[in-house]
Amino acid sequence: MKITCFMAILAISFFGWKPTMAQKKGWTSLFDGKTTNGWHTYGKTTAGNGWKAENGVLHFVPSARNNDGGDLVTDKEYSNFHLKIEWKVAPKSNSGIVFYIHEDLSKYPQTYRTGLEMQVLDNDGHSDGKITKHRAGDLYDLIKSSSEPVKPVGEWNKAEVISNKGQLTLKLNGVIVVKTILWDDQFKALVAGSKFANWEGFATYKKGKISLQDHNDEVWYRNIQIKEIN
Repeated sequence: MKITCFMAILAISFFGWKPTMAQKKGWTSLFDGKTTNGWHTYGKTTAGNGWKAENGVLHFVPSARNNDGGDLVTDKEYSNFHLKIEWKVAPKSNSGIVFYIHEDLSKYPQTYRTGLEMQVLDNDGHSDGKITKHRAGDLYDLIKSSSEPVKPVGEWNKAEVISNKGQLTLKLNGVIVVKTILWDDQFKALVAGSKFANWEGFATYKKGKISLQDHNDEVWYRNIQIKEIN
């Protein structure tokens, strides 16, 4: 035991080793860097061909889709959580981080029929960048980001979704860009004024799955970690 502890101290001192975020208490890695274990295409049991796990990155490749793409969703549902994830897009690309998804293909054909979305986008190259509340970091079609700390296309962005007992915070590159209360009257008014106004079940579930969106555009995700909040 003494030798093991001594070696651990040496590793920290001489090599600067530190535990990864997923190794710290309470955090769980949602991506092992090599496989799509723990994920599946919405409404299916396995991940579609478009999603490639390579070199620590989840890469969506539209050309590899072959009619077998679709949004990638977690096997597990989450209620109160802190999600951390890094993303980057190719020029003109669109994707999204969708959460509180109720997976019922017979009733809801897409993840976004029930789930809220933090937008992932090339603001300057994609047409959605011209639409208010559709830009990177926005709570899609509901709340515009208070600022735009998004990095240029091809660079990695760090996104966070923190939801605890209805209090929702979205962070992009360390900056709080959206802060709201879910499911209260004010939030219901936001939904009523959006494209989702007549979508039964949208943003009503308080526990659900998390998704990475297939928008038929190239996108990369990595360092996907979650901490459940009690």
